[in-house]
Amino acid sequence: MTPVTIRRWAWIHKWSSLVCTVFMLLLCITGLPLIYHHEIGHLLGTEVESAPMPADTPKAELDRVIAAAKATFPGKQMLYMSQEPDDDTIWNMTLGDNGADTNFKFTVVDARTAQALPTPQFEGSFMSVMFHLHVDLYAGLWGKLFLGLMGLLLLVAIVSGVVLYAPFMRKLDFGTVRRERTPRTKWLDLHNLLGIVTLTWLFVVGATGMINTWADLLFKYWQSTEMAEMVAPYKNAPPLKTFGSMDRAVAAAKALEPDMKIGFIAFPGTPFTSEHHYGVFMTGDTPLTSRLYKPVLIDAQTSRITDSRDLPWYLTGLLLSQPLHFGDYGGQLMKFLWAALDVATIVVLGSGLYLWLKRGVPVPARAGRPELDEAGMAPALASQGDAR
Repeated sequence: MTPVTIRRWAWIHKWSSLVCTVFMLLLCITGLPLIYHHEIGHLLGTEVESAPMPADTPKAELDRVIAAAKATFPGKQMLYMSQEPDDDTIWNMTLGDNGADTNFKFTVVDARTAQALPTPQFEGSFMSVMFHLHVDLYAGLWGKLFLGLMGLLLLVAIVSGVVLYAPFMRKLDFGTVRRERTPRTKWLDLHNLLGIVTLTWLFVVGATGMINTWADLLFKYWQSTEMAEMVAPYKNAPPLKTFGSMDRAVAAAKALEPDMKIGFIAFPGTPFTSEHHYGVFMTGDTPLTSRLYKPVLIDAQTSRITDSRDLPWYLTGLLLSQPLHFGDYGGQLMKFLWAALDVATIVVLGSGLYLWLKRGVPVPARAGRPELDEAGMAPALASQGDAR
């Protein structure tokens, strides 16, 4: 690699890193508690827990569960109901004035007793602040797309850093931290070491995080194409005045997909279905397939299945990227690994910022070895390809 090429890659690495570093630090700091959001929720009392009962306790009828949710918020209509992949003892219920309502009301209903449970307010809580800062900076779709752009710059910084690592470490053993040199040189060595160690993880998390920022756009595209095709026969049907039994609708979905379970249910008028359908979204029963959905559209009046098909590849990729991003599908060991790598990445980003801030501080060379310049390269490297 020629000196000119090295300097070009150094310029790309420096500026792609500088532009995204502050936002990547924010995402790493806010992402750390999100890895343990269930555990933190239990400590803060914001996680709803059902009363302990025998494992074979029968489930209540879904129509009773829905009635309990409506009684909690009279005048509101049902929008969604869902269950966590690892807990089928409670139903998370979302209500609003209509399908386009964004001022949601939330309640939790015990799946066995059909009794509404005390539901702590999520919005305004510590985890809510962490979530919004991590996902959209409180700026909705534009905030998500901006963070997606920062994720793209992170990927550019990673690739350019890998290109620079080989010539920089040509005469240094892997893992060398030159402690006898200046603080800036020691931090540069540590920055390079942790950067190369966390390389694969950071690339995966950065890429999946960038993909996640496209979720709204991908779902809107799916709704305007495949979902529109699935509900087309009902385009000119008159509005429904009464709705059929949810228990019969779910029974039909389970009969169609006996090896799957309920992920969430969208009620008529919401973006995930039509004015005339229950959208029953089925999931698998493994840690990974529990994040993948298969929509089953059911006539909300007759409880008859009208269509069902697998999600397209781009939504499958999106749904697979979400558990990979947060590392929450492999148990406590994977959560610990994700948290440790997150902390290491904070050090990488912080040290990169430190190296930039200290770029203009002149230091004397020691033992005939040149110190590093502001681009993170030794002068000798630029002219002779020698980092020492």
